[in-house]
Amino acid sequence: MNPFLALIAKGRRRPLRVFHDEAYRLPISGADAGAMETRRADDALHYLLHEHALSPEQVINPEPASYEELARVHTAEYLEALHDPQTLASVFAVDPTDIYVDELLRTLRLGVGGTVEAARHALNRKHSVMNLFGGFHHAAPGRGAGFCALNDVAVAVAAVRNDGFDGRIAVLDFDFHPPDGTAECLGKDASVWLGSISGADWGPLPGVDETLLPEGTEDAEYVAAVEALLGRMPDVELAFVLAGADVLTGDRLGVFKLSLSGTRRRDLLVSRRLGSLPQVWLPAGGYSSHAWKVLAGVGLTLAFDTDDPIPTDYDPLAGRMLSISRTLKTESLGSEAFMSEADLADALGMQRRGPQKLLGFYTAEGLEYALERYRVLPILRRLGFQNLRCVFDRVSPYERARCVGVDAITRKEHTLIELEVDRRRLGEGTFLFVNWLSLRNPRAHFSSLRPQLPGQEVPGLGLAREMSQLLTLMAKRLLLDGVAFRPSWFHMAWAARHDARFVDPARQGRFEALVRDLKEVPLIESTHALAEGTVKLNGEPYRWEPDEMVRWRDEKDIPDDGAAIAAERERCHFTLG
Repeated sequence: MNPFLALIAKGRRRPLRVFHDEAYRLPISGADAGAMETRRADDALHYLLHEHALSPEQVINPEPASYEELARVHTAEYLEALHDPQTLASVFAVDPTDIYVDELLRTLRLGVGGTVEAARHALNRKHSVMNLFGGFHHAAPGRGAGFCALNDVAVAVAAVRNDGFDGRIAVLDFDFHPPDGTAECLGKDASVWLGSISGADWGPLPGVDETLLPEGTEDAEYVAAVEALLGRMPDVELAFVLAGADVLTGDRLGVFKLSLSGTRRRDLLVSRRLGSLPQVWLPAGGYSSHAWKVLAGVGLTLAFDTDDPIPTDYDPLAGRMLSISRTLKTESLGSEAFMSEADLADALGMQRRGPQKLLGFYTAEGLEYALERYRVLPILRRLGFQNLRCVFDRVSPYERARCVGVDAITRKEHTLIELEVDRRRLGEGTFLFVNWLSLRNPRAHFSSLRPQLPGQEVPGLGLAREMSQLLTLMAKRLLLDGVAFRPSWFHMAWAARHDARFVDPARQGRFEALVRDLKEVPLIESTHALAEGTVKLNGEPYRWEPDEMVRWRDEKDIPDDGAAIAAERERCHFTLG
């Protein structure tokens, strides 16, 4: 039995409300190319619903913060500047061409609105509340920085003060980085106590009880600092908690070495200290693939007061898309209400321009419906593309599907997604073979912030993981043994390395040796070096080998050839230059 269901049966699930919106995902296609983890809110919510820490009725969609609410904290000049792509691009460390201003501002205002509503809800209901997008502590009254354009905590404090709440407030900031923006907004307010534990020395922060810990800080030292900070916290009537995930070991922007269990111990300490106090929990920073687990762990803490770990192999995106797949009826993907152009050509004995159905199954309308339900098309709309539709044709010997859309700014139509596929026999299995997959954002430009990878003509859409899962589900629906492809460049195989491998064991062994030996080299450098032939294998020039990789549907079908892989891996040693 699910351990959390057992706790629910015993009446152990505590009151909790969570604010979330699908638009919490930043509409920046290049975000994942940098440090940001754009799926964190969605991943955490899916896990909490999957594990019954939440019921759907406990999830609340916020309203965007009004400009009146924002103006209580931020200057009019700064709020006006946020309509300039350059301003937002500098805050989020992306190229201005990657900014679709209207949709990004809607996301930011929704996040701030979620924190404002969460504070009001906590005060009215006297229990814990989470907002899955917030903790923007680097934003000051007249500037934004560090992925923080608006200071949601300061706006929420001003909002509840305007409502008439005059009690003392605590802001507990456990992000790796100091709360410089919050200090500017609230540091002079004697009714607000600011406590922080960080690992970056940015100088004195007026009004902040700041604890600075050294690089490499691990669980025990960090938890001791949390206990000490909680001991200094005065009596308050409302608390905001920034449960930063950038304290985890391996975070791209932090240098602490906390484990997931260490962050859970932190959150349990804070939750128990606050007790039944009205409290708002926010994610703050987190720039690793495990950041969502910290946020989901906050939900488990607040709902069950538990230190039960999240399974290491749980993939929330795969789980979310599998759940959607189970609701899609076959006839909605492969049936047509009217005679298609291909049907008419067949009836008249004319040559067909393209396949009647992709892989003999999907109609263009069915594929469009699937992309809508899997939330791919909504993301494209949020990136600024309209009138989205799917079209099929053939690039012999492959069948091709394209998703085209109109740029909302230039009004030009572009191909955004292009897929060439067929069925292919490899060894003992038959696979969905992907000859070509292109994800294109024609509005975005390459820059030092988003360098061009080998084989790229324009920057991508930030949807590679979604499309990978969608292809896996297509293979399952077509009763194929998995997905196969030939990665033309090292970075493509590197991205697929956790759930796919080369069919040939010797090739897999060389790949694993390559990943091992170049692990300290930035991916952009290593993939270019391999494309340019400046990598050496055992002292001899080596160029990338684009052989077949496979993602098997069933692990039992994976060949038992570990010894051959290991032998080749140990034989091979790669160097640059």
